[in-house]
Amino acid sequence: MTIQPVPRQRRHTLYFLREIRAFSPVHLDTEVDMTQVMAHRGAAALDARRYSVVTYVLHAAARVLDRHPQANSAIRGTVWPKVIQHSSVNGKLTLDKTIGGQRVVVAPVLRDLQKASLDDIQRLVDRFRDGDPERMPELAGVRALHRKRWPFAPRAFRKVARPLPKRAAVFGTFAVTSLGHRPVDGFHSVGGTTVTLGLGRVLDRAVVRGGAVAVAPVMRLSLTFDHRVIDGAEAADLLGELKDDLERLAVVPASNGHAGAAACADPAAATAGAPGDERGHAAAGAPRTGRPEDRA
Repeated sequence: MTIQPVPRQRRHTLYFLREIRAFSPVHLDTEVDMTQVMAHRGAAALDARRYSVVTYVLHAAARVLDRHPQANSAIRGTVWPKVIQHSSVNGKLTLDKTIGGQRVVVAPVLRDLQKASLDDIQRLVDRFRDGDPERMPELAGVRALHRKRWPFAPRAFRKVARPLPKRAAVFGTFAVTSLGHRPVDGFHSVGGTTVTLGLGRVLDRAVVRGGAVAVAPVMRLSLTFDHRVIDGAEAADLLGELKDDLERLAVVPASNGHAGAAACADPAAATAGAPGDERGHAAAGAPRTGRPEDRA
């Protein structure tokens, strides 16, 4: 038996979890027929292009949130609560990384996704999936927190994370987390945003089409929402529209290599996700290796 302090590299997760205690979560879930998504991925792979499942979800969710500005908001306060409605849709993506020999979750924020094409988003996902967390400038804030001592580190985190005007840059306006690389069908997570999406694995399942049973790739998709900001009807609309958009696969054309989104470099922007936020689905055409970075 050994008892020792929590490793410094994991302390940003503790600061994050402490900060979101006021969250009032309600959980919804549905199943998404991924036939169109998987067909698009397969065709892209033949053309030496690869897309992660999380990229499709980030792309579709950003457009759904743009249509529902009330859900693209954040709240703070108890006696005199205030709500900020964000002008952009920023997606927080959780990734499983190793810093200082410790396996940790980091969560870069991808800005202005409502303007970004599928290729724009994939370039950002690739950057953070393949990047070295001990060198990337966007994760400098996390590394700085690791170096600070108690109680200065949590104070520094609160100073950056609590102001509503900074919330979109620090936490994003919605979060996406995936465990689809493992035999996980579904799960629910709180990502510190009004809406958090959880992706399970894509698995061939029986579906009914036109009264006949068929086999199709299906993904369990969960949505956790903060009941302080929106109600169940609004959240159900979000989940329904996201399901429809993924099944119809309305993809925005590429923007000639110019990304419409940018990774946030705010010192505390790349914070931890909730427990269970992990690696994501492997990109089409990518080798399934044992490295976590290969599975985003």
